[in-house]
Amino acid sequence: MRIDVVSIFPEYLAPLELSLIGKARQDGLLDLRVHDLREFTTDRHRTVDDTPYGGGAGMVMKPEPWAQALTAVAAGQAERAENAGAPDATGAAGSAGKPVLIVPSPAGERFTQATAHELAEENQLVFACGRYEGIDERVLEWAADHFTVRPMSLGDYVLNGGEVAVLAMVEAIGRLLPGVVGNPESLVEESHSDGLLEYPVYTKPSSWRDRDVPAVLLSGNHGKIAQWRRHEQYRRTAERRPDLLAEFDAGKLPRADRTAFADLGYDVVDGLLVRRPDA
Repeated sequence: MRIDVVSIFPEYLAPLELSLIGKARQDGLLDLRVHDLREFTTDRHRTVDDTPYGGGAGMVMKPEPWAQALTAVAAGQAERAENAGAPDATGAAGSAGKPVLIVPSPAGERFTQATAHELAEENQLVFACGRYEGIDERVLEWAADHFTVRPMSLGDYVLNGGEVAVLAMVEAIGRLLPGVVGNPESLVEESHSDGLLEYPVYTKPSSWRDRDVPAVLLSGNHGKIAQWRRHEQYRRTAERRPDLLAEFDAGKLPRADRTAFADLGYDVVDGLLVRRPDA
């Protein structure tokens, strides 16, 4: 996979040289390049922002530096497709061989684990890190001719810029690429992999500061361990993220699992979990 990141603070992305993502880059599993937006300006001050039309506080990022930067990135993608002997590189979510342009924004769609899996199937992702009050809206309109444009939000809060969001999204996507995580099975039971939060985990010693590891984990009974972990997922999700249970498919749950949800105050109605009023 090729990932390009455009930012006025390229040094902000230095952590992507560390840990599993850094190793994936070294091993050739991930071709990740960071570009300085100011390199695509034309004035002596390398200006990337100006005052907003219509008035208001803050500054808006100018369109032309972004157009120049994204044109250069798109040209690089075309060259790579040609060198590979393919007329166009086409990904899962991209259309007509377009790379996917992700613009971190609190006004974007919610980035989820499902989104990460979807984007991990792409050939090229381009991240545009906005700053100040954001990027001139015409850039996104223009970019739609060359990219599949997807504004994305990590959550319902505002950051100073897109770099922090990009760090999180690149790690979430990159770790799903084949070969990046040493044991692929560790990806299967993670939080959000099946719409639930992950169960609690423990290691040695079995007793620590008067707190014992749950006895079932020491039993050697793998069937009971699997059931305990599943029911702990239900309990933790109900306590911390009950909103996730509204979309959970409970239609084919075995009786023991339905009982576990009943103990948490939920009934299964038409395949969905419904919280009892008295719970």
